[in-house]
Amino acid sequence: MYDVAIVGSGPAAVSAALTLKNHNKSIIWFGSAKMSPKVEKSEMIANYPGVAMVTGRELNRLYARQIAQAGLEITERMVTNILPNRRGFMLQGGDEIYEAKTVLLCTGSVSAKGFPGEERLLGSGVSYCATCDGFLYKGKTIAVFCGGREYEHEAEYLAELAEKVYLFTPYADCGVVRDNVTVNPGRIKEITGAMRVEGVMLTDGRSLAVNGVFVLRSAVAPGTLLRGLEIDGADIVVDRHMATNVPGCFAAGDCTGRPYQLAKAAGEGNVAAHSIVTYLAGLEKQ
Repeated sequence: MYDVAIVGSGPAAVSAALTLKNHNKSIIWFGSAKMSPKVEKSEMIANYPGVAMVTGRELNRLYARQIAQAGLEITERMVTNILPNRRGFMLQGGDEIYEAKTVLLCTGSVSAKGFPGEERLLGSGVSYCATCDGFLYKGKTIAVFCGGREYEHEAEYLAELAEKVYLFTPYADCGVVRDNVTVNPGRIKEITGAMRVEGVMLTDGRSLAVNGVFVLRSAVAPGTLLRGLEIDGADIVVDRHMATNVPGCFAAGDCTGRPYQLAKAAGEGNVAAHSIVTYLAGLEKQ
């Protein structure tokens, strides 16, 4: 049981992790060892205090060096589900379950809205984890949305299990080539089914009958990740302490809304860390 589970590896997460480490809190940190892809793509940053005219790539390397010096480690697993329980939270990362007393969401702004029917049928034929649920579809027909080349190995794994795979990618020249895989030129419009997944409707008007749908993308929408979390549009609703409406869950950075600025994210991460320290102290007194 960890004191804190941090989800995300951008500036808010880095700021929070460093502060929590200084307060001797045990941390499980989920994200990418390459740090923030959004920061990485920044050509030049000129308004970050203390660092004059730095590229996003350089700033990410500074973040990585600082957390290594602090003895912090990032667990490179995508969190696909968070469940509150009486002790705190259970988090599913890949095919593993982790427990933490508190959660800090630093997931960034999630642009993917999800497909109609995706959230409704999650756990009833819709899955975000190939290694967790792939075995359920051995010998069956599935649809796979592969949101990036970095997920093609998961699509390959699913193709080893399923009899037939309809593969959808938002990019050309997909590297998955198998006899039982059909790379579709159409796009998924809707995931259909009453109680369980029955098929996918495509934007070109076709419908494909499938037993399950795997959605492989870089992030899960916060409201899907943690059911009951209050969302305003695409943003997580927080108070001045960065607390959400779910006790023990905090959020910081771009996922809480505009402005999408590094300084704002780092400041919110620091505020969230101090709020978590206070929250944990309250738990110890109970």
